[in-house]
Amino acid sequence: MSLGQSLSIALVGLTGHVVNVEVDIADGLPGYTLLGLPDTALTESRDRIRSALVNSGEVWPNKKVIVSLSPAWMHKSGSGFDLPIAISLLLASGVIPSERSSEIVYIGELALDGRIRSVRGVLPSLIAAYKNGIRSAVVPLANFGEAALMSEMVVVPMPDIATLLHWLRTGERAQVRKLELEVDEEDDSLDFSDVAGQDGARFAAEVSAVGGHHLLLIGPPGAGKTMIAQRLPGILPPLSREESLEVTALHSIAGGLSIRSPLSTCAPFISPHHTATRVAMVGGGSHQIRPGACSLAHRGVLFIDEAPECGVGVLDSLRQPLESGSITIARSVGSVAYPAQFILILAANPCPCGMFSGRGRNCTCSSHQVRRYLSKLSGPLMDRIDLRVEVEPLGRVQLMHNELGTSSAQIRQRVMNARSFATRRFINESWTLNAQIPSRALRTVYQPEAKAMNFLHSELDKEHISARGLHKIMRTAWSIADLSQHPKPTLEDTQRAFALREGVGI
Repeated sequence: MSLGQSLSIALVGLTGHVVNVEVDIADGLPGYTLLGLPDTALTESRDRIRSALVNSGEVWPNKKVIVSLSPAWMHKSGSGFDLPIAISLLLASGVIPSERSSEIVYIGELALDGRIRSVRGVLPSLIAAYKNGIRSAVVPLANFGEAALMSEMVVVPMPDIATLLHWLRTGERAQVRKLELEVDEEDDSLDFSDVAGQDGARFAAEVSAVGGHHLLLIGPPGAGKTMIAQRLPGILPPLSREESLEVTALHSIAGGLSIRSPLSTCAPFISPHHTATRVAMVGGGSHQIRPGACSLAHRGVLFIDEAPECGVGVLDSLRQPLESGSITIARSVGSVAYPAQFILILAANPCPCGMFSGRGRNCTCSSHQVRRYLSKLSGPLMDRIDLRVEVEPLGRVQLMHNELGTSSAQIRQRVMNARSFATRRFINESWTLNAQIPSRALRTVYQPEAKAMNFLHSELDKEHISARGLHKIMRTAWSIADLSQHPKPTLEDTQRAFALREGVGI
């Protein structure tokens, strides 16, 4: 009897668990048995591994092969276990030395010709391996971009199993060009200077970027709602290394690194179509629970155009992550929590035809149609929106104006200055953004000036705002105060915050 062992990683959400892959080759009727709660992709690994090894010049043992993935109680999914199973099989056969392959985590799917294909979740797998004391990893060459972010580990990218076995036997391998981790991915084509007029909406976007506040833009078609939303990520500060790793890990699990560079420090911008389902919005899946749009927008912007056209319950499914900054998905295979701290931007027309403006501007909708259309944005959802701005149609004077507006670079500098001002205030706190200030702290420590509080209490007594609305306005007032470097929100700051929240009568 001979035994071979290797290490791999099983992902449950963003959390990785070290899996010990054991292969036993014994005398008996030839066969292949896989243990350890595998899914369908893992059950099919036998034929992939056999073809890959035979086509790479190796010998498949004509004996009884038992593969065990431990811990056995944990569900294993995905084809990333192909490579560690193949290595354990060759170790059990005695054709590769065990010294060089020990304490190395293997991740990769095998093609029938022996190539090592890319898999999802390489970065969170390496993070989990590092936390468990593993310092070396073999990954597919196609995943080297995201794997290189784990500079603390020795990452060995391999194109095929033949090259990997040559390295394990001789220690020789071709040098891989070192990747530069500092990558600037800013899209200069999306600049706020392109937006004509719309001073109120531009200011609301700036306040949203300062404090992480949610924003509703409502106006007729062609007024610039989408232009403003698309340019908001350009005024957000660059992601720190920890934030970039977290965002890249989420996109790696979802398989979205084909459209987003793993080395990017830019805030993500996710814009699902209004026909997206609830599962697409919050995440899910029957066998492998994957993150949805709200988690892919973590540390960035989630933009939903034509928001009232979304299916029943789709927008309301965002209510819990809007409050908690995370989303917990429960399925029969288990429960997974993903971070979902994003800025929500909703865009909507004022009526089904889009031409309603309160002045009879060629609108063909009845009052009942207008109310029914806007009522699709539920009250509980709207209570979680900090800023509501009406985007008016542009006139000839604004469109023909030759001078460009303030650029994204200038606005981003103001946003960074305001955030630095807030960071000094929150130096001993567990949060960093004004939108994250807990209600208890708003009542005890972070209150605006006395006149401002009197104004808010008056509006609360008139039932113009709810208790949640009161706290939302206070948080927005802090962001406006930070832009002006005020030590506390003044009455004027608070009134502007109130006007931004009540800017749309819906």
